[in-house]
Amino acid sequence: MRVVVRPIALLVVALGLVLLPAGPARAATPLVVVMPLTGVVDQVMAGYVHDGLAHAEREGAAAVVLQIDTPGGLLDAMRSITQEILGSPVPVITWVAPQGARAASAGTFITLAGALALMAPGTNIGAASPVGAGGQDLTGTEGQKVMNDTIANITAIAEARHRNVAWAVSAVRNATSSSANEAVSAGAVDGIAATLPDVLAFASGRPLLAGTHTVTLSLEGAQIEELGMNPVQQLLHLLADPNLAFILFVLGAYGLILEFAHPNLVTGALGGVALVLAFIGFGSLPVNLGGLLLLVIALVLFAVDVTVTSHGVITLVGLVCFVLGAGALYTQPGPFEPSAGVAWPVIATMAGFSAAFMLLVVAAAWRVRHRPRLPIGLGGSVADGTVAVPVGMPGSVRRPLTPIGTVYAGGEEWSARSVDGGAMERGAPVRVVGQEGLLLIVERAGPGGSAEVEVAGR
Repeated sequence: MRVVVRPIALLVVALGLVLLPAGPARAATPLVVVMPLTGVVDQVMAGYVHDGLAHAEREGAAAVVLQIDTPGGLLDAMRSITQEILGSPVPVITWVAPQGARAASAGTFITLAGALALMAPGTNIGAASPVGAGGQDLTGTEGQKVMNDTIANITAIAEARHRNVAWAVSAVRNATSSSANEAVSAGAVDGIAATLPDVLAFASGRPLLAGTHTVTLSLEGAQIEELGMNPVQQLLHLLADPNLAFILFVLGAYGLILEFAHPNLVTGALGGVALVLAFIGFGSLPVNLGGLLLLVIALVLFAVDVTVTSHGVITLVGLVCFVLGAGALYTQPGPFEPSAGVAWPVIATMAGFSAAFMLLVVAAAWRVRHRPRLPIGLGGSVADGTVAVPVGMPGSVRRPLTPIGTVYAGGEEWSARSVDGGAMERGAPVRVVGQEGLLLIVERAGPGGSAEVEVAGR
């Protein structure tokens, strides 16, 4: 027995000598995870907070710092974030920073939910009153229900974190907003911290609630881990920018217009993707349906102007609708939604782009409509007094031939049928082989044939 036990005992002692230094080294270097919460509070941010707190717990982090700069956001997303913070087994420090940042509307709730709430100089917090989707005060039973529920929510958060309940209620009921110093004086937050080292120094030695237990932090020499959103989260969160959502919507609509005018799949696919991304962004923003409808009307007018002769009048009306729609695309904030609007430089740039685009398209259409008519009876075409199209003229199918449809050839749109009575799909290249009055007889263009490019975009 002694021969067996002694090697085992020596092995245990050796392992102990190797492993013992690792414990104090880890304890002497606490880990602090820093997560920036910037922009609109949406479901993407809620998922980011959930993943970040789970990561901090797995890594054995001593604390998590949420650096906040937000105009507000969605009610459901805000509730998800505050629930994650209140239930986190890792102490969560909320810090409104850098200077000039704000924790408005939904950001107020998130800040108050932190086990330790700090603000940088020159920041503000508050203005968390719920209002209607058009910015109006909520009245009647509905308004009272929303107000009471919101007050109860912020009261519960303030009580759980031992903050000034009266100030928290006032931020909701009266839209109270306070500077950093005022918030500290009112007991809404715990202190001022200009930099991250100031935050860690302020938190060290303080007992903080972490879930259901209390933790006293010791953060001297802490290792800092910056944990940002992953690329997919960054993209989806970026779409909530009101300017980007507007630009994607306009470009997506132009892509679909070009696809209908010149079927090629590329512009249609890109336009469809842009529109989907735009509507993802709209989902996190207070979109005004009236403004959106004006933009749609403007784009429809642009498309119509290339098919009729209006000397640019329709485009001018479309530009007026475009500017008005862009300016009214977003309403005043709804409950916990941020203030949003398309920047006027962006509106001016996109309106100028639209005007230049339409000028080129309309000019091309005018040239096509006013180019000399083809002579009668040339190339085997009819000579009975009707407008003729020479045999061999290339064109493209506009409306599917089943068996009669329309084709675009010789600068005009014609009724047509295939020479063998077969069907042809939209966009198919064809060649004129004959004419019966105003009905063209066509055949599918061979490998060397090509459909005429419709410059007019009809």
